[in-house]
Amino acid sequence: MSTFNSLNISKELLENLNSLEFKNMTKIQEKTLPLLLNNSDVIAQAKTGSGKTISFSIPLVEKLEVKKFTIQSMVICPTRELANQVAQEIKKLCRHIHNVKVLTLCGGVPFKPQAASLKHKAHIVVGTPGRLLKHISENNIELENIKTLVLDEADKMLDMGFYEDVISIVNELPKDNRQTSLFSATFEENIKVLAKDILNNPVFIQDEDIHSNQKITQAFYKITQASKTSLIPSLISSNKASSVLIFCNRKVTCEELADEIFELGFDCVVLNSDLDQKQRDETVVLFSNKSYPIMIATDVASRGLNIDDIDLVINYDVAKDEKVHTHRIGRTARAQAKGKAITLYTNEYEIEEIKELYNDIEFSSIQNLEDDLSYNLIPEYRTLYINGGKKNKLRAGDIVGALIHQVGLKSEDIGNIDIFTFHSYVAIKKEYELKVLKELNNNKIKGKKYQVYKR
Repeated sequence: MSTFNSLNISKELLENLNSLEFKNMTKIQEKTLPLLLNNSDVIAQAKTGSGKTISFSIPLVEKLEVKKFTIQSMVICPTRELANQVAQEIKKLCRHIHNVKVLTLCGGVPFKPQAASLKHKAHIVVGTPGRLLKHISENNIELENIKTLVLDEADKMLDMGFYEDVISIVNELPKDNRQTSLFSATFEENIKVLAKDILNNPVFIQDEDIHSNQKITQAFYKITQASKTSLIPSLISSNKASSVLIFCNRKVTCEELADEIFELGFDCVVLNSDLDQKQRDETVVLFSNKSYPIMIATDVASRGLNIDDIDLVINYDVAKDEKVHTHRIGRTARAQAKGKAITLYTNEYEIEEIKELYNDIEFSSIQNLEDDLSYNLIPEYRTLYINGGKKNKLRAGDIVGALIHQVGLKSEDIGNIDIFTFHSYVAIKKEYELKVLKELNNNKIKGKKYQVYKR
């Protein structure tokens, strides 16, 4: 396994990678990084969780001319969630460089503030096709200095009908000396057509583990529609799951299931396309912080979720096609972990295409489930909302300092901290929730008063 030390990158970037505990490269990083650093166009087929974001982000950062305050790189993503997560990863990799501006341009948030931010320039933009194209059509983005273009999860973009938008964006970019890379979980005919249209003599790289499902154990249960919900407690307890993602095909099913699960005594959150960006962010934070151990989602969440320790995925509804199924179950077994994916089906025809793709599915009877009645899925953490964020110069270290020095918590009592533009979230052991609320609301963080609320 190769280390990042073997790459021809700056000492400062290497030190930053070490500080982020990036030591050994994944297979896709090992194959693509030398090519991308050498300005080759690349098509990379890699599964979710393979480390592809780092693969294309390191070259963006290494080649960045920070004193040249103009957009030099563009990353196009299919969803807001993925775009936000990619932007965060790039920002982490830029920590050793002062005054780097990475701008996210996505729908679901106000357009005018983005336009105003673009007037003040940026180095790297990450966005979704529709919003990027709207800014381009209104002449908000200076494109003439873009030297690097990345299409992340290109297959998902095409599935969502963004082919024409992507081509329209690419046609506006400089053609000479532009490096283009395309990352995709599949390499079907539509991806080949797109690659032919926008890449120049690309090198095709495939992670040989792309179709490997050895880390994901799949179990299929045939069941009546009316019995699905009542089976969920047994599925959770028999697998000793602490973080569960449940997929439904329709928003109304998500809401109905959430009500039914609550009646069964489980805490859960719902993620679907009706939520605005702030609500989506909060939902993902509450789930990833383990304040709510179950998230019920439509396929808006089957891509772009960067949560490493989901140990059980349940397909309450069978996915509409085998590609969606693959992306769903890819939410588990990330970051070298193992995971379980369970699919509930009512008719054989629902799973015919999926059966053809996977040859190691375990078909079992619900009678074989070993329900552990003593197992309780109780969240260890509670998440608190703080009405201050990046615009207030609030940092994670400031929150940790206040919790330790003012409240008296230990570092092990503090979980994830997520800082957004105008607000923040912090996970703390649930037994300290009331104490933290009282102390933080009665004291200052970094010399300033903030309101703190339960979530």
